Amino acid sequence: MPPRAPAPMTVTRPELLIDGSDAVFRKLIHASFGFLARHEAVRASFGQRIGLSGVEYTVLVAIGHLTAGGGTVIISQLAAHLHLSGAFVTTTTSRLAKKGLITKDVDPEDRRKICLNLTEQAWSTLADLAPIQQQVNDIEFAPLSAGELPRIVALFENLIDSSEKALKLQEFLKEH
Repeated sequence: MPPRAPAPMTVTRPELLIDGSDAVFRKLIHASFGFLARHEAVRASFGQRIGLSGVEYTVLVAIGHLTAGGGTVIISQLAAHLHLSGAFVTTTTSRLAKKGLITKDVDPEDRRKICLNLTEQAWSTLADLAPIQQQVNDIEFAPLSAGELPRIVALFENLIDSSEKALKLQEFLKEH
């Protein structure tokens, strides 16, 4: 079989090319898929242990963390925190409310807003799950140092923002 020309590069930004090649960038993309698939399986397993889907588990935990100091969180804040749509969060929180894990109350100061809080049942469930979460998360994220953790969080936040822009560009290019 005759040799083929190299595959076209998938990026052109000099910062993403090492020695004129996109091989390291492609390795990053493929490693990201591998990590995210495994992390999704971890999340699904946590949810399954407490009778929830992975996304229901994530929403429940996020409400718990955002309200832990005795405060409250509204749907739009939760959606922004999780980088999800308000409609999706509304649907998911309705399922959690039906399961008796959260309360959804009208904000007395702004009746358009819905305040979310965990029920005692949810707090108890999460407390029971915590030792397992700690063991699994400690292993999954063992490679990160204290200095790397804030940097990787900032990096992911920036990648989420740039991914939104990339999706908009894709939509535009599809139409033109």
